[in-house]
Amino acid sequence: MTFVLRLRTLRLPLRDPFVIARSTHGEGRAVTTVIATLRDDEDGPDGPVGIGEGYPDPYYGDTPETMAAVAPLLLAALDPIGSDLRGSAADVRAALEDAEGLMAAAIAHHGAIKCAIDIALHDLAGKRLGVPVRTLLGVEGELPPTDFTLGLDEPAVVAERARRAADFPALKIKVGGPADIETLEAVRAVYGGPIRVDANTGWSPDGALALLPALERLGVELIEQPFPARRLDQLRWLQERSALPIVADESAVTIEDLDALVGVTAGVNVKLAKCGGVGPAKRMLERARSMGFRMFLGCMEETSIGIAASAAVSPLAEWVDLDGCLLLGEDPVRGLEIGADKRWHLPELPGLGLVLDPAATP
Repeated sequence: MTFVLRLRTLRLPLRDPFVIARSTHGEGRAVTTVIATLRDDEDGPDGPVGIGEGYPDPYYGDTPETMAAVAPLLLAALDPIGSDLRGSAADVRAALEDAEGLMAAAIAHHGAIKCAIDIALHDLAGKRLGVPVRTLLGVEGELPPTDFTLGLDEPAVVAERARRAADFPALKIKVGGPADIETLEAVRAVYGGPIRVDANTGWSPDGALALLPALERLGVELIEQPFPARRLDQLRWLQERSALPIVADESAVTIEDLDALVGVTAGVNVKLAKCGGVGPAKRMLERARSMGFRMFLGCMEETSIGIAASAAVSPLAEWVDLDGCLLLGEDPVRGLEIGADKRWHLPELPGLGLVLDPAATP
């Protein structure tokens, strides 16, 4: 094995408190993410270094400790593609696709560390070939604008944050608290654009059904994951009664979950940290489209590394929620810029084209 992987756990404060329906007490002030650097000893001491990121969400069984424990197993699984990753552009693209299967065969789940390694592999490969990650992936088209997400809080507080974010083309509002309609009414009073709601498994079927008329009246565009992940029966039941699309998030972790969601929800939310990286996200988005789903591309509260990698495949999605680094009090990564139209501008540089603050380097 010639790959050398280093991981660094960062605890980053949030710009505003960010609470969701399944948050535990005391959460919402800071987030934990893991930065990865990946080098190949065969490139020599001055060779390129790939950077990646994995967001360890305990809901999916990921922690910084599990990421570090599983990493050596995944690196060993990549041995068969080591030489191909130093080959032609076609060889490299094929090897990157093979990486997903090799890691999946080594161990199931563990999306966060797979994501960190996959992004770092793409960044490293892009730097070797002298092309941006987006070019390496072969994704074309204009990047859609991102929405902006507001966490649970008092209705007046959420409304004030909505007013400050009124230049975004859509807002995503976390719901599942005691004052959902009051909160949405307050937001609608200061914001005229599309509203997306995300219950993070926090609603009951009867409660969700009772809310539908008000959600339609308030111009809500979609409802994300109202019920627990495994309650596909409840998701189907609500979708059959809702004119609004229901989007599966916690129920749509990897590409293997798509088949069970056919006829259950109108859409799926693909996230790199869930499915295992930018390559798996591309394939999951493409498969979801072929199956008739409406696609939502989401994120965690990640740095610009995770957001830039996600933005590289964003033209494949209908709805885009890539605001994670905007929620941070300080982003330790430079190079990713957002335009006045809220579209991410990816650097026209090899790999991701990003620079990691030395103080945050693994």
